[in-house]
Amino acid sequence: QVQLDESGGGLVQAGDSLRLSCAASGRSLSGEAMGWFRQAPGKERRFVAAIAPDGNMYTVEAVKGRFTISRDNAKNTLYLQMNSLKPEDTAVYYCAASPNGTYYYRASTYNYWGQGTQVTVSS
Repeated sequence: QVQLDESGGGLVQAGDSLRLSCAASGRSLSGEAMGWFRQAPGKERRFVAAIAPDGNMYTVEAVKGRFTISRDNAKNTLYLQMNSLKPEDTAVYYCAASPNGTYYYRASTYNYWGQGTQVTVSS
């Protein structure tokens, strides 16, 4: 019933910025936690950031101070503002939603996943 569609990825140079969007359809996700994960070639899917229904935000240390997660409940959309991008940020980025969960850093917490959007950062 719920579909998540990521967009906004692309090829950029180190130091550039991108804003990823995750549009949800099917029902409102305003009462659910939402998160971003990323997966680099040959690597496991890793937690990046999450935002709880009350607005509390969580980010992994590797992106702290550079990435900002936000949500627009009126548009049923999740965002990830990515500044000062580094080559090590290169990955496929996935958004996810969880109707009820507290372990935001665990992929198993999330029920719904998007198809991903590619972010490539060159040096």
